[in-house]
Amino acid sequence: MDTCLFCQIASRERPVKMVYEDEQSVAFEDINPKAPVHILIVPRQHLATILDATQADDRLLGHLLLVANLIAKQIGIAERGFRLVINCNSEGGQAVYHLHLHLLGGRPLSWHPA
Repeated sequence: MDTCLFCQIASRERPVKMVYEDEQSVAFEDINPKAPVHILIVPRQHLATILDATQADDRLLGHLLLVANLIAKQIGIAERGFRLVINCNSEGGQAVYHLHLHLLGGRPLSWHPA
């Protein structure tokens, strides 16, 4: 997808502060962080929303969760705690239409989803 921001980041066409990369995914710091740690975990495969995932994507979705675990451990927030968020469509807060996970942490997180 030539016009998708996250596809461009995954293909290294746009510079970001990358924190993780493998064949299936990339992870980078959010440019507008909502917590001291705010990392976006993005599959290289373009899926506009979580609603576009099918049974054929089950391994990829599991992989994204395992990447989140790995990153949380590597940056030292795993034991203290962290939050994973997937926004879906406009009322769900999705701004970039390429599936991505928000890894948030680095401070106590209150529950204020709306």
